[in-house]
Amino acid sequence: MPTEYRTITEIAGPLIFVEKTEWVGYGELVEVGLPDGTRKRGQVLDSSKDIVVVQVFEGTAGIDRQSTVKFLGETIKLNVSRDMLGRILSGAGDDGLNTLVRGQKLPLFSGAGLPHNEVALQIARQAKVLGSQEPFGVVFAAMGITHEEARVFMDDFERTGALRRAVLFLNLADDPAVERLITPRMALTAAEYLAYEVGMHILVILTDMTNYAEALRQIGAAREEVPGRRGYPGYTYTDLATMYERAGRIHGRKGSITQIPIMSIPDDDWTHPIADLTGYITEGQIAIARDLHRKGIYPPVDPLPSLSRLMDAGIGKDRTREDHKQVADQLYAAYAEGKDVRGLVAIVGKEALSDRDRKMLEFADRFEQEFIRQGSEEDRTIEQTLEIGWKLLATLDEAWLTKVDRKTLEKYHPAHRAAPPGTERKVPA
Repeated sequence: MPTEYRTITEIAGPLIFVEKTEWVGYGELVEVGLPDGTRKRGQVLDSSKDIVVVQVFEGTAGIDRQSTVKFLGETIKLNVSRDMLGRILSGAGDDGLNTLVRGQKLPLFSGAGLPHNEVALQIARQAKVLGSQEPFGVVFAAMGITHEEARVFMDDFERTGALRRAVLFLNLADDPAVERLITPRMALTAAEYLAYEVGMHILVILTDMTNYAEALRQIGAAREEVPGRRGYPGYTYTDLATMYERAGRIHGRKGSITQIPIMSIPDDDWTHPIADLTGYITEGQIAIARDLHRKGIYPPVDPLPSLSRLMDAGIGKDRTREDHKQVADQLYAAYAEGKDVRGLVAIVGKEALSDRDRKMLEFADRFEQEFIRQGSEEDRTIEQTLEIGWKLLATLDEAWLTKVDRKTLEKYHPAHRAAPPGTERKVPA
């Protein structure tokens, strides 16, 4: 039987400090007994020869020096099975409600007031493994969300039927901060079981990593750790890496884990430690733009700062379509030029623009309205997306399409596909 200790010396926020114990391990589970008979759960956060620091999941309210502490000799575990699919769990993994390139980690950078949760829900609803009948599922972990946001998440998953292939972990804003540190790890444990034991391709969506980082900073302050950048612990990079690096594939196993961590960056500042460190660990980012949101464009994804470093390995012939890379590069280049012209208009006015500048300006506007904008329930195929891209490129002079080779232009450009049989057209080299 585990020994019970009544040697609590200090209580600080969600932490209790216990002295004169046997040797205990980091991460070991703890049971705290209150004088009124209530039991609370905790976990060893730090241990030394003299003091053991325990984080209490349900908060330290009611705990005093007369409370007992029992070390259970095991770490936190999550019971896993195929029956997890279709379940909504608490942030600690309790079933309380009864209800991109494979293996990549690609974060979504957003800001306060932007619709990143709506984008996350749409990704969860519509994600699929292109051209494959292999089993696919979503593990969705929300951290520090309000009760209203939790209701929206649950209603959307149930309404659309996406819950059948999903596991939801919901940590609410009024739940203990320490539970927020467990939630993404619970989600990733479930994902690893479904991917590497069941053989599914799993998309893990983690929102909001900023709330997770705030909990990490709060715990660090309670432990009186020396703070790093903006008060976050010096080990924040390592802590984030232990989660982000749990994406990928394992040789000899069928499944895979792809991650989309979402963060609402304070003040839209990409140099913020959480965004900055995430960018070092992951393979690119998706940027939610405030100026597109103000225009009423949904989803307000700005392709210019967005980047997927593994994109080239996951597109092209036998994956998406052979013209995908060239169309993407050309659309990117034309949109970037069109946005530059917008800045020029503010200085010289539209009247001073050249014909090319005018067309690029019009292209940028149409690109936002026709390519970026889509309905929250609209589920475009990659073929439909590429066709919209070609339709927009057809508004430009063919001589300007320098990112597309002649063979691809002749095969996919709308003007050439619409040409009568036997008609010859001169295409720029």
